[in-house]
Amino acid sequence: MNEINEAQVNEFAGRFLGDLAAGLHSATVVIGDELGLYRALADVGPATATQVASTADCDERYVLEWLNAQAASGYCEYANGRYWLTPVQEFCLANPASPAYLPAGMLLITAVHRDVERSIDAVRTGRGVAWGDHDHHLFAGVERFFRPGYQANLAASWIPALDDVEAKLRGGASVADVGCGHGASSIVLAQAFPAARIAGFDAHPASIDAARKAAVEAGVGDRVSFEVATAQNFPGTYDLVCVFDALHDMGDPVGAAAHMRSALPPDGTWLLVEPAAGESIVDNIASGTGRLFYSGSTLLCTQSARSQAGGYALGAQASSEQLRAVCELGGFTRFRIAAATPVNRIIEVRP
Repeated sequence: MNEINEAQVNEFAGRFLGDLAAGLHSATVVIGDELGLYRALADVGPATATQVASTADCDERYVLEWLNAQAASGYCEYANGRYWLTPVQEFCLANPASPAYLPAGMLLITAVHRDVERSIDAVRTGRGVAWGDHDHHLFAGVERFFRPGYQANLAASWIPALDDVEAKLRGGASVADVGCGHGASSIVLAQAFPAARIAGFDAHPASIDAARKAAVEAGVGDRVSFEVATAQNFPGTYDLVCVFDALHDMGDPVGAAAHMRSALPPDGTWLLVEPAAGESIVDNIASGTGRLFYSGSTLLCTQSARSQAGGYALGAQASSEQLRAVCELGGFTRFRIAAATPVNRIIEVRP
């Protein structure tokens, strides 16, 4: 056995303690988001803990500890008994309309920790866990975390990157949003393209109920419909079919691709959005997002696929060639990376 180097042990232990701190801190972000503490700090800072607690109507002693946790994590600033947010911190933590609003992402951590016994059983036995069987924080967290990205990119850059699609949408095209969850992407499309007709589909009934309510609240309930259906059986034909960060969660992505091909005319388009990934495990391990996506894939994506028939479990780091092969097996002949963000590939798939 190689001799253990004390400095290397200390370095690894330091990284582990950093991860432990981040794991604990994630719960304080959920608390701050839920109780409006970031917003209160933005409104009154630089401020004392007493002032922040009063503004948020929370207990001062707890708020003091919460503020110190934020300062120690770089989520707020501190000097001389007062706390405040920098413009960047406020943009990311206290402004839900921001395209970089981040706190809701921590709800995903809450959900997977509440479901850890299910995950232990899944890894031991190979069984899956259906998306709808996870803790409710998952569904709200996914919608709130992904929505700012859709608002910032979907109409402004993703749709324009596709051949001939923007003009069709402005002219009243029909759209299927498959795996729509709480409907954020469907609502963004309806708001950006008032003449288009949007139909959202998801296999999770509670998400469809939430999507219907959200569409009415957004004022687009007359132009967006939602229905419980899977990617392999949703009804209708469409000019554009969209699948946002969901294909890799499916046990039968080839069956889904084949059904989408049957739902499109010869000049139709499938907009496929998938997590950023390289063409090899080495690429993904070295990337800035591989750790996030492989962990999420273990706890959510692979479990979802394993809970379904079909035999696939692509995972959240499927390569572009793997995705291309699925699309071709489903009957498509054209596959093009049309755009990219630090966390997504935007793919145009055509018959």
